[in-house]
Parts: sequence; C-alpha cells; structure tokens
Amino acid sequence: MERFFRLKELGTNIRTELIAGLTTFMTMAYILAVNPAILSGAGLEFYAVFLATALAAGIFTIAMGLFVNFPVALAPGMGLNAYFAAVVASGEGITPEVALTAVFISGIIFIVLTLTQIRQMLVTAVPDSLKFAITAGIGLFITIIGVKNSGIMTIHEGGVIALGSLSDPNVWLTIVGIILIAVMMVLRVPGAILLGIVLTTILAAITGNIGSIAEDARWVPDFSQLNFWHFDFAGVFEVGLITVVLTFTFVELFDTFGTLVGTANRAGIDTSSAEGKKKIGKAMLVDAISVSGGAVLGTSTVTAYVESSAGIAQGGRSGLTAVTTGVLFLLSLFIAPIVALVPGGGTSAALIIVGALMMQSIRNINFTDLVYAIPAFLMIVIMPFTYNIANGISFGIVSYVVLALIANLAGKKAEDGSTYKIHWLLWVLAVLILARYIFMGGE
Repeated sequence: MERFFRLKELGTNIRTELIAGLTTFMTMAYILAVNPAILSGAGLEFYAVFLATALAAGIFTIAMGLFVNFPVALAPGMGLNAYFAAVVASGEGITPEVALTAVFISGIIFIVLTLTQIRQMLVTAVPDSLKFAITAGIGLFITIIGVKNSGIMTIHEGGVIALGSLSDPNVWLTIVGIILIAVMMVLRVPGAILLGIVLTTILAAITGNIGSIAEDARWVPDFSQLNFWHFDFAGVFEVGLITVVLTFTFVELFDTFGTLVGTANRAGIDTSSAEGKKKIGKAMLVDAISVSGGAVLGTSTVTAYVESSAGIAQGGRSGLTAVTTGVLFLLSLFIAPIVALVPGGGTSAALIIVGALMMQSIRNINFTDLVYAIPAFLMIVIMPFTYNIANGISFGIVSYVVLALIANLAGKKAEDGSTYKIHWLLWVLAVLILARYIFMGGE
C-alpha cells in the first residue's frame, strides 16, 4: 500500500489517509439523502436514486483513487441535480428517462474532449493568479453551502441575505462545531475536522436534535429497484434537448476544472508541472466516464466534489483517501436507515472551516497587477454570490481576455516586462461563454 499510493513520497501515512477519507465521506454523506429527495421530485423513486447515488459515488471515487492516486471524491453534483429536476418539471414533455439520456450524452462529449486533450489545455491556458482565485472562490462557495445548510444564513424575498434564527438548534450545533474544530486545529489535534463532526453528532443526540431514520431505506440493498440503463434516445431527438445537453456540458466543464485545480492546489500539487498536468488529465478522464456511468446507474451528473477539500485539509494526499471514501459510500448501502442521523450542523461546521483554509490561496494572487487582480476578484465573489462555480470562472476568463487584450493594444507590460499571454483556448472559451449567456441565459 505504501508503494502503490506513494505515501512516503507524498508525505503522508496510512492512518492519515484513512482519517482523511472518513472526513471527506462525513462531509459528503448528505448527498445520500439530498440527491434522492431532489430527483424524486422529478419522477424517480427515492430508493432507486439512493442506490444510484451510493453506487456511483463509491465506484467512481475508488476509480479516482486507484487510477489517478488523487484524494478527490465524486458524487452526483448539487446544482446539476436541481437543474435536472427543473428540466423534467418544465412541462415540455421531458421525462426522467429523456433527462438521464441527456446526461449520458454530455458524458460522452466529456470523454471526447478529455481524450483529445482539450480539457487538459485549460490547466495551461489559465494564468496562475486565476487558478489560485478559483481555489479561494471555491472556499467561499463551500462556506456559503455550510452557512446556508446550517441556517446561519437565510435568503429573504428579493435576494436579501441575513442572519438566521439563533433559536434554531441546528444553528447552535454548527456554531459549537465550528468552535470545536477551530480549537482542535489551533492545538494541532490530529483528525480535528472528523472529531468535530463526531462530537457535534454526540451533542445533537444528547440534546435530542439528531436526524431521523429515512423511511424508504433498507438495511439490505435491493438492486432490483435500480434504474439501470433507464434511457430514451429517441425521446431526446423528439423533444430537442440540444440546449439541455449543452448546459449540462458547459456547467460540468468549468465546475470540474475549478474543483480539480482548487483541490490540487490545496493538496500541494503543482498544476503547472508536467506531473501535475498529467494527474489532472487522468482525473478529468475518470470524471468524464463517471458522468455517463452515473446516468447508466440512474442519477444526474456525477462530478468531482469540492467537499474533498475537507479530507485534504485533514492531511489526505494520495488516492488512499479517495478509496477510503469510496468504500464507505459502498458500505452505506447497508446502513441506509441511519445515514440521515449525522446532523447538518456537523457537516456545515466542517465546510465552513475548510472554506477558511482554502482562502489561504489568496496570498498567491498578484493583486498589484489589475489585469490579473480584477478577473481574480470577479471569480472569487461571483462563485459564492451566484451559487455557481461555473459562473465565477466564466466571468474571470472573459474579463481577463478583455483586459489583457486592451493592455497589449495600449502597449502596457506585465511586471516581468512581457506582454500579457492570452492562450488561444481562452479566446475560444470567451466566445463560447458570451454565446452561452446571450442565447441560453444564466441557467
């Protein structure tokens, strides 16, 4: 195991990797309850989606660990599952089978883009300051997830953000969880994030605020309920889902790129090096296959998870972290009735703390050069405020291309005396991004 995962070379050990994998699982476990709840509103059965969610997360996360040696977990993505449900509920004759087929096709597109090295070019094309901005932006993004899920933050009518009710037990559980994790991290207690989640769960049980056992769950998995190969290819062409397929493809393209680069930076991987680029490329291929694979199992788009940062913050550096997380997802098939027992306050506290850790990448952004600073700033703020990683990256890329072009035309130089580099792929992406928002809107 030491040799296979190169643990010593990566500065880690088996114990640290196992704890990191468990931590990542604990912060992601909510998807086992949330994804079925969302997709059941789109006409799919709750338990069938639960099975698909656990299987997809388990299989493809293990694949990420074994074939890429990367501490990143995958599962059906939040946001994309909501879009899936909205498409089915649009009243335009789109069935769950047709929507799953659209996801499958988008996965095939991703496999092609990855095998042709187009997705990997993003790593070279995007300036370093913008890569670090992606990491910081994702930090704020998962912080927003944490404060929103915990109830610390509420969104009133008209989009006004305000403090939640301090009489809500989940808010206090989250606050206590943040304090526990923060104190243990300051004292350098091993496994601080995981311990914080466990202690918060114990406190929830003592105070009577523990989660409820899912009614539809079974102790022994019934795979006959799985919506395997639940497709309708003819329906895709009849309904005309080109826009839907392109939306799935576009959002996943930037979401995955942002997550993989952000988590790689956090794990100490140099994405500008040859080895770093190779690792990201292999991770993108696993991610692309997981999109179609998840659709085959009967769930919406499977993607790399930003919550993987929790395990990385706990010290995870190798694929053993991912394998551990994947195995736990598969084991969750047998403990479905108690998956919901971990309180939201525990996972929310972990996400908020990890968000703080990811914000450290801001120190690597060149804020003295506005050609880099303004796009980086837009990336950082638009991700959380629009609740969408792809939006932040889109604004950052377009603004960088515009500012770099104007600076070059005006004869302005970068700090090293060179002209601002605009990779040809950034030109293509800028045009596609503008076309997407003009003709397809912001969905």
